[in-house]
Amino acid sequence: MRQRRTALLIASLMVLAACAESTASGTRQPIAAPDGAAAQPDEDSPDTSAADTSAATSTDADTTTSSAESTTSSSTTTTTVAELEVYDADCVVRVQPGESLSLIADSRDDELVTVATIRAENGLPDDLIQPDQLLDVCIDNGLDDITGEQRLERNQAIVDEETAESVVVQQAKLNELFVPFGFPEMPVDGISGPVTRRSLCAARLALGLPVSRADMEPGSPEMEALLATPALPTPPNMASDGRWIFIDLTCQVLITGEGPNLVNVFPTSTGEQDYETRLQERTRAFRFDPALQNDGWHNSTDFPVEVDNPLNGNMYKPLYFDGGQAIHGANNVPTSPQSKGCARLRPSHQDQLISWLALADADGPTNSRDRINATVTVRGDYTLG
Repeated sequence: MRQRRTALLIASLMVLAACAESTASGTRQPIAAPDGAAAQPDEDSPDTSAADTSAATSTDADTTTSSAESTTSSSTTTTTVAELEVYDADCVVRVQPGESLSLIADSRDDELVTVATIRAENGLPDDLIQPDQLLDVCIDNGLDDITGEQRLERNQAIVDEETAESVVVQQAKLNELFVPFGFPEMPVDGISGPVTRRSLCAARLALGLPVSRADMEPGSPEMEALLATPALPTPPNMASDGRWIFIDLTCQVLITGEGPNLVNVFPTSTGEQDYETRLQERTRAFRFDPALQNDGWHNSTDFPVEVDNPLNGNMYKPLYFDGGQAIHGANNVPTSPQSKGCARLRPSHQDQLISWLALADADGPTNSRDRINATVTVRGDYTLG
């Protein structure tokens, strides 16, 4: 009897263990038949697990798709410029990921829209832009199209382009007027630097306009006067008789003529501060030194006589007109006053000057005013800045 109870207990424990294992693994267990009969699978009950999984997956996919569509719709709505609070949505773009200024400029059917003009219109320090950044792309219309505020100044890139085009026209005209008189031809590059401004100053001088070394504004009356000039005239208030030499300190040019006729125009560099070339009217040149013993180069530091300025250094064929101040050739002729009182010319220009004065065949120094037969006038004032 005890053995039978023990056997029944062991069998019961084994059944319980099997049930626990089956439940833990999630395996569906057959329903136990009554009275200990063997359990059979329920063949009439369909297995709905696969269908349930498919349905769940389909539902999840639909939900995901719907969510994605909702997100896309939301994203599209937030990036529409027309709904942004800007003054003129047609003139404003919102930077998208991956866009650059060049791509934005190329997308606009407007030749004024370039990388440079977009930068200037929006005050950008460089070409870097960020997604969602707003950019005004209606160029030089006098408005900030994001805020609606009036712009008091024009788009600087447009102004720079217009100025460069104007400078090209000015440079070409200046070459046309000055090169026939010996003035060096300047590059026609649209860049107004000291060389261009010196020629503009000389043109104003010749045309009787207020003399300055300032840039010439595009379309200004003085530019119109420059372009309308067929040939370079003799500056007003010049000598009307004899051979004359005119040095203008403001423009840093030396002009020669005979009577009313213009002969040459050369760039010069006059006396710097504290050694200024002295102002004067029709002073007769009194001494010429061809420096034949040294190929025309006279070193004034070796000849500290009354007519020499020891500070001038090496001078090419000097023509003296006021004490130690002379017109002479030099290897360095800057666009500003940098000599020690004299007026420098390029050696080739000094040769032209001496040839015009019929002194090229001089066999030594001459102190004859009559032989030199030329007056020197110095006017103007060079102001730095």
